[in-house]
Amino acid sequence: MKKFKIRVRQVNIDQIDDRLLIINLYFTQCITLITAFVILLFQRRYAWNLLDLPESLQFLWWGALFAAAVVTADLLISKLVPEELTDDGGINEKLFAKRPLWHILLICMVVAVCEELLFRGAIQHVWGPYWTSILFAAIHIRYLRHWLLTGLVFGISYGLGWIYDETGTLWTPIAAHFFIDFVMGCFIRFGGNKGEEQSS
Repeated sequence: MKKFKIRVRQVNIDQIDDRLLIINLYFTQCITLITAFVILLFQRRYAWNLLDLPESLQFLWWGALFAAAVVTADLLISKLVPEELTDDGGINEKLFAKRPLWHILLICMVVAVCEELLFRGAIQHVWGPYWTSILFAAIHIRYLRHWLLTGLVFGISYGLGWIYDETGTLWTPIAAHFFIDFVMGCFIRFGGNKGEEQSS
């Protein structure tokens, strides 16, 4: 019988072309969505019930305020701490730096819906916000090399769980997640690319 060996090696972000990066992004979000549906099915709960739009638009205010706090904290941290403590390996830069605005919008919406459905909608229902946030931080593997980024991701996730519990609608953390990613993506896209600054 033939033995199969699986080799795992670290890949530099410069070795990944844009097409492969986008395919990988949408593939992982598809896996996230399927996982959410499977977990919800075992819980005898349904995604479409969780995604019912609330009658009031108050969830948008909660999401926007939470996102504003996160973006403000992120901007302060990027000004106050050395760059090597907040380096994500260049993934976000590569993902957003040359992306058209409509695609940034689409990416942020897909990620927000898929990840919040899984983490807040399915996992938090059983594990609560604390353990869900530990798992959420752990899957953002590119941040694990830096304690500050890991702590930030945990804190953001816990905050998303808290606003979900407070408002009772999954659309609150979805809105917050979307606003955070979209604003940060636009900062990267329109605020200047570090790589371009170094090369010019």
